[in-house]
Amino acid sequence: MRHYEVVFMVHPSQSEQVASMVERYQANLEKRGGVVHRFEDWGRRPLAYPINKVHKAHYVLMNIECDQAAIDELESAFRFNDAVLRNLIIRRDEAVTDPSPLMRSGEERERPEGSEGGARRDDSERGERGRRSDNDSDSDSDND
Repeated sequence: MRHYEVVFMVHPSQSEQVASMVERYQANLEKRGGVVHRFEDWGRRPLAYPINKVHKAHYVLMNIECDQAAIDELESAFRFNDAVLRNLIIRRDEAVTDPSPLMRSGEERERPEGSEGGARRDDSERGERGRRSDNDSDSDSDND
C-alpha cells in the first residue's frame, strides 16, 4: 500500500457537516484496509481567490495509507459531494505523522506571555548593514 496526503476544502456553509464527512471517508478507507496516520482540521481559512463566489473554506488534511482502489473511491466521493470545493491528493514516500507547519504555528501562538519568541532585536543584532542614514537614500537623486 502507498502513502498519500489528502487536503480538501469544504464550503463554509457546510462546516458543521465536516466531522460526519471525515468519519464517512475514514470508514470507507478502513473498510478497504487503509490507515489514517494523521488528521488535522484546519478550520475556516480565507481562500487565495474566490471559488464560485466563496471567499472562505473549511480545510481538512489527512495522511493515509491505502491502495489505489480506495483512492479512486475517495476521489469519486469528493467529485460527487457538492460541499467539497477543491481537493488535492499527493503520493508520499513515507507516512507523515508529525504536525504540519500550520498546526505548529498555531501551537506557538498559544504559548503563554513571557516565553521566548517575538522579542525585538536591538541594533547590535542587526548585522553588517546597521542603520540606514538619510544620506544613503539621497545619493542617487543628486546625479540629476
